[in-house]
Amino acid sequence: MDRSKIDRIEATIRAHIAEGRQLGASFAIAHHGEVIAHRVLGEARAGTPATNQSLWLLYSNTKVITACALWILAEEGRIRFEDPVAAHIPGFCRHGKGGITLIQLLSHQGGFPNSLVPPEAWENPALLEDVVCGFTLETTPGSTVHYHPAAAHWVAAVLIRRVTGQDHRDFIRERIIRPLGLEAELFVGLPDAEHHRAADMHDVTDLGQTPRMPECGPAHRRAGVPGGGGYATARAMALFYQSLLGHGPRLVSRRMMQYVTRNFTGDRPDLAQGVPMHRGLGPHSRGTSDTIRGLGTIAHPGTFGHGGVGSSYVWGDPDSGTSFAFLSNARQSDEDWHIARMDILSNLAHAALG
Repeated sequence: MDRSKIDRIEATIRAHIAEGRQLGASFAIAHHGEVIAHRVLGEARAGTPATNQSLWLLYSNTKVITACALWILAEEGRIRFEDPVAAHIPGFCRHGKGGITLIQLLSHQGGFPNSLVPPEAWENPALLEDVVCGFTLETTPGSTVHYHPAAAHWVAAVLIRRVTGQDHRDFIRERIIRPLGLEAELFVGLPDAEHHRAADMHDVTDLGQTPRMPECGPAHRRAGVPGGGGYATARAMALFYQSLLGHGPRLVSRRMMQYVTRNFTGDRPDLAQGVPMHRGLGPHSRGTSDTIRGLGTIAHPGTFGHGGVGSSYVWGDPDSGTSFAFLSNARQSDEDWHIARMDILSNLAHAALG
């Protein structure tokens, strides 16, 4: 590895902290099963230095973890990606949703991007199922690609419970986190005893002032919001992606990973981002378009990953065997700045292969 590129990543992040872009951040690079860099910078909370034990809110990086639970179920023959969601959640057929498949659900083609789940349903399985079954369509399923910030993965959580009888948090812990040996560093549903390790999330204009709510509240941390509530170290996320790349304990087969990282949405723009995102069944991929969000312009076309709104990105490169995780504690309101920042950091990580 070219260590000068890794040092340049650190220097760039330190400069952003000095500019007030975030209080703190962490990044990790892993290669062929080994973490070769893990650095933690700045403050986890105002006045509290970040450490290797700090846990960072993953936001939508959580979606890939939740999707991985469905990959496991598909590989065990308990679901099929071609299945209508309603085959497993009978009430989901309400309001014209009976034909929505798992492929459409996981590739943001379900047609209900702005549906919401109220906090009172987070810990009430019966209410949660009723809420997701009551989602109404905004577009015809499959007709558009429109990022679902939270709704689709709440449906996935209900499906996991329907198929396995387990809460999605328990299933993810037992079938994903524990096999990787990451019980102390990766959480979907943060136990109360670990809340003191959680970095507060801020909007850029609020740095050093009021933490962003409800993300920094105990109820949200416990809930393990399946589309945006996980917590982890950057090291843990780099190792999770190493597993997906086939380096370390395998969660699913190589063939499964080749399938779920395919481009299911072609060059159609995602209406939320305004550009093609090459959506897979969980992550998105680099492809061969001129640019791509988050994964690095110079990334191999097969590179896949996901971001967390204005704050983070994690990806894996199957060609080089490298994974990269960047996590911070600020949501950037300047989306163009965040996109440029992530392109610089990701390109440096790719270039570090030397």
